[in-house]
Amino acid sequence: MTRPALLAVSHGTDDAAGAAAIALLVQRVSEQLNGAGGPHSASDPSRVEVRSGFVDVQLPDAPTALAAVDGPVVVVPLLLSQGFHVRVDLGRAVAARADAVVTDPLGPDARLAEVLAQRLAEAGAAEDPAAPVVLAVAGSRDPRSLPDAEESARLLAARLGSAVVPAYLAAREPRLADALDAHPGSPVATYLLAHGYFFDVAGRITGSGLLTEPLLDDGEPPQPLVDLVVDRYREGVAQLAARA
Repeated sequence: MTRPALLAVSHGTDDAAGAAAIALLVQRVSEQLNGAGGPHSASDPSRVEVRSGFVDVQLPDAPTALAAVDGPVVVVPLLLSQGFHVRVDLGRAVAARADAVVTDPLGPDARLAEVLAQRLAEAGAAEDPAAPVVLAVAGSRDPRSLPDAEESARLLAARLGSAVVPAYLAAREPRLADALDAHPGSPVATYLLAHGYFFDVAGRITGSGLLTEPLLDDGEPPQPLVDLVVDRYREGVAQLAARA
């Protein structure tokens, strides 16, 4: 039996480095599922077809990418929380297909906290109980995104053993600037998938302060992030099997 395809859907960005980093993540996920020297023939039933789609900025958009997949497909949102894109955009895209499911987004998850802690260490953030880490979140008006952001902050705090304050780049309070006013000198952990608009906003607000790279930088995707996407795919495969 042919294994379900994986459609990895990210937000999309006009930042070339950010787009390349996400494309490399999808490539590494494909390699992990298929093996670097694994099956390459589209007719090989052991091969997982891996494609990309986007909810904004880049093409193909998610409905177009989904329509191009024949047979069962697992849509994995490369997004960090629940929200409009996951439940409405992607939910509508799969609604007419009994052979398609949308998994949970990537976050919150302890593996993301692991990567955030790695980025803080790489940036040289000092452990200072008087200066909690500020977690810079994109922000969304969708109420489902708020508990996800707060849980992500809790997971990072557990990982670091110190306080973490969530702050937002849009839509919600406290804004990043206000959080930094309240906690001067605090390092800012970037809770964004890759470089793009919101990272640039965070950079302007942080100024000369410490701001980490996003979860994806210009190097290899962190293995915990690759593992997370693969696990979301496998969860989706299980959902399809339960339907059958």
